[in-house]
Amino acid sequence: MSDKLFEVALGVSSPWYVAGTDFDAAAKTLTIRVDFTAGSRFAVAGVDGQHPVHDTVTKRYRHLNFFQHECFLEARVPRVKLPDGSVRQVEPPWSGKLSGFTLLFEALVLMLCQQMTFAAAARLVGESRHRVAAICERYVELALAQTDLSAVRALAIDETSRARGHDYITLAADATLRRVVAVAEDRSAETIGHLTQEIESRGCPAAQIDTISIDMSPAFIKGCAEHLPNARITFDKFHVIWHANAAVDSTRRIEQRTDRSLKGLRWSLLKDRSRLSSEAAADLDELIARMTTVRTARAWAYKEQLREILDRKQINVVRAMLAHWCTCVMRSKVEPMKDVAAMIRHNLEGIVAWAQTRQTNGLLEALNGLFQSAKRRAHSFSRLATNRTVIFLIAGKLNFRTINPHAA
Repeated sequence: MSDKLFEVALGVSSPWYVAGTDFDAAAKTLTIRVDFTAGSRFAVAGVDGQHPVHDTVTKRYRHLNFFQHECFLEARVPRVKLPDGSVRQVEPPWSGKLSGFTLLFEALVLMLCQQMTFAAAARLVGESRHRVAAICERYVELALAQTDLSAVRALAIDETSRARGHDYITLAADATLRRVVAVAEDRSAETIGHLTQEIESRGCPAAQIDTISIDMSPAFIKGCAEHLPNARITFDKFHVIWHANAAVDSTRRIEQRTDRSLKGLRWSLLKDRSRLSSEAAADLDELIARMTTVRTARAWAYKEQLREILDRKQINVVRAMLAHWCTCVMRSKVEPMKDVAAMIRHNLEGIVAWAQTRQTNGLLEALNGLFQSAKRRAHSFSRLATNRTVIFLIAGKLNFRTINPHAA
């Protein structure tokens, strides 16, 4: 009776059947023995027909827990003789993509690892962190191999640190479907070439990419020009505003050495005025009233003007207003903001493109935060393959169901 119950619970069907169970209370394990009916013939992938059994090997598969007890399937797995005389092992219907696991167990590991670190998932399922990571790496690579990128037209590219120091990886995301499509080591011009090769291997020719958003890294600009010749470069508005904010803060730091009234105003100057408390807004207004004598106030005004310009959508108007803004800043005495003006002049067309494309790296910036958080909780990832696996698990939007029908 119990054997039939386990057959139904496991979904085991002819010619397979449950031959018995062994429960070890001390070790807290349940082993379910699975066999096949004598005289059965089996199919093998890639070879037509059903083939006779040549011999068998005993294999053990980790399955989902039986209550609080670890559960294993121990099966006599047949090897069949093919018409050409070769011998091949049959893959049982419950066998996972990594040796020693069932499909259901691997589906559980995948689900857990999309929400927590490998180490945390390993503790929950009672396996080593390395085996849990190996399952995820295997599924990610299988899912990537069948991913079709032929419809991708717009990319967003950004880098993130993978370890202390200047050790970086670069990510490419489909800007339309908001999913990571490629990961490469480093952040050089050659890195763009590696990303291009990866997306080309999955059906997206480099010539097909017509828009791309990046930061103002000279290496990225050079790499895009070399490897994505048809792509129109857009410099994310938020990167430009970040540089302007940095210039405001730099001006404040310099000026507060002689004007102590500027101390404590950092966040009032950097935040959106509409999000300030009434007290902070009053302090900011008091500072703005001194614009003729305080360079920090003028720097803040230049930053707000820049924000208003980049909110416009008429491309010719934005180009003309940015040119005028740069002229005004270069004639001022706000030295840190002059660096921003020079940067805008040097990258004008890419910044102007924002008015039309409205393409940002917001997805990758958010992913960077998630990845860095996961990395800190896992005490960093030392291997590129592990970094790659984590990123695709978090933001690859991969379809694992075609590989494992039990996967979410």
